[in-house]
Amino acid sequence: MHQIAGAHHDLLASADASLAQIPQSHFAYVNVLRQQGSPEQQAFFFAEVLAGRRFGNAQSEAGTRHLQDIRTRLVRGDDGSYLLTGVKNYSTGALFADWIPVLARADDDLLHVAYVPADAPGLIVTDDWDGMGQRTTASGTVELADVAVPAAHVVPHHLTFTGPQLHGALAQLLHTAIDVGIAAGALAEAVEFVRTRSRPWFESGYDTAAEDPLLIQRFGELDLRRRAADALLATAARAVDAARADLDDDSAAEASIAVAAAKAYAGSAALEIADALFEVSGTRAALDSLNLHRHWRDARTHTLHDPARWKIRHLGRYVLNGTRPPRHGLL
Repeated sequence: MHQIAGAHHDLLASADASLAQIPQSHFAYVNVLRQQGSPEQQAFFFAEVLAGRRFGNAQSEAGTRHLQDIRTRLVRGDDGSYLLTGVKNYSTGALFADWIPVLARADDDLLHVAYVPADAPGLIVTDDWDGMGQRTTASGTVELADVAVPAAHVVPHHLTFTGPQLHGALAQLLHTAIDVGIAAGALAEAVEFVRTRSRPWFESGYDTAAEDPLLIQRFGELDLRRRAADALLATAARAVDAARADLDDDSAAEASIAVAAAKAYAGSAALEIADALFEVSGTRAALDSLNLHRHWRDARTHTLHDPARWKIRHLGRYVLNGTRPPRHGLL
């Protein structure tokens, strides 16, 4: 199943990486409901999804000590309902959402997800994302000022990480597909440009750039990178599917490690191919009006989501010492 989802996400990202990132948040928070939602919550929210309602995301916060220093608070009232207060940044898809899942800490300091309608009183979504890439992800600011949330719309997300889980692997698998899609889209544009617009280098002795043996060699190298990224994505998706069919500590660890490997590789492949687009195409490709730099801008921005160096560290610990990766939702 996730092989199919990854392939579809990859295809969407090859055309527009921003559009591919918007449903990533939707799928991630549908999965939170699948994991920890009560039967009543699942019945209600899955009906909303089937009716075409979209989930956004409000989880990251700027200016805190680190990524998991969540300061948005859920304060429970005497009637059992909650008041939600905080400020969220990088809220991908929030502008386009019908429901905005908000990551917050309750009075016990444990993580919960509050599913808030986008038109709730006290909730403001500001379109202020000005990143150089992923420009149409609507990753703006979400402000919450005493937003009323019924208990039926709050899910105990902290329970997800008390046992073997695939929350992080599923979310990261879709992020990987975005990078693989960027790599494929950049390579396709480079191929088309060199075939139709690039001039051969005068020393090559050929009439067209596509006949230049040095360019042929470089395209072979780039296609090898793309194929490897695509293969690692497929391998990771199979590992996730296998773990879902028989979930335990070992299968969950193997899925997370497979996804971490794919994500680390795909990110570097996307950056290399998006940069090489200009190397193989020549000066004309740098014209701003052609917007070919969008692939590199998208890749550079998206790959900042979480650092590949920590994925590689967990790979090394796993292969050398058999240390399972941590359960923090980013692997």
